[in-house]
Amino acid sequence: MKEAFGLRVPQNLQEIVQPSRCALIVYDMQVGIVPQIPSGPGIKSHCVALLGAARKAGFRIFHTRHFFLPSPGAGVGQLRRAMVWQRKEEPRDTRCLIPYGSPGFHIVPELEPREEEVVVDKITMSAFEGTFLNLAMRDAGIDSFLIAGIALEIGIEPTVRHALDLNYMPVVVTDACGAKTEELKQRSLETLQETGEVFMTTTPEVVELLGSQS
Repeated sequence: MKEAFGLRVPQNLQEIVQPSRCALIVYDMQVGIVPQIPSGPGIKSHCVALLGAARKAGFRIFHTRHFFLPSPGAGVGQLRRAMVWQRKEEPRDTRCLIPYGSPGFHIVPELEPREEEVVVDKITMSAFEGTFLNLAMRDAGIDSFLIAGIALEIGIEPTVRHALDLNYMPVVVTDACGAKTEELKQRSLETLQETGEVFMTTTPEVVELLGSQS
């Protein structure tokens, strides 16, 4: 730790990844999302390992779930996104891909949240926008988090960038983050690393680190 002005500033993973200050965010590992990318099964396995280690070490755990508004109830931005994603020329031709409460909305059984874990539902890419996540983490004294899930280039990167503006210290578990293609994944990781503020690690490294704390 570096000390200045009455504060202690962490410099490495060992100082950051502590249950007193760090949480685990499992991002959108849902039934309707995981199968959409080729690496989905592997990402799920890494998330299972991370979740097990975090539970054993006593970390706070947050799961996110994405859903879409019904097209007649959606706004301009939501409709335009639906048109782009669904390759539709007319907004009236779009459909609600993952309705709230539908089978695809639920988290995959292997990562099912426990009663004491927090589930954050959202219609945005950043898990902090329009949700209670920031308030809940701040209230618990959390100033950093591990993040894993799907998809890196669509939702995890915006969440991490938003977190930097909120002065969190995010830790991306690279092999536990899925993307549409390997090229998109590497590009996203490189842009995050370029900030100099985002910590990068792997599932084995995190599991070993958490194991030493349990």
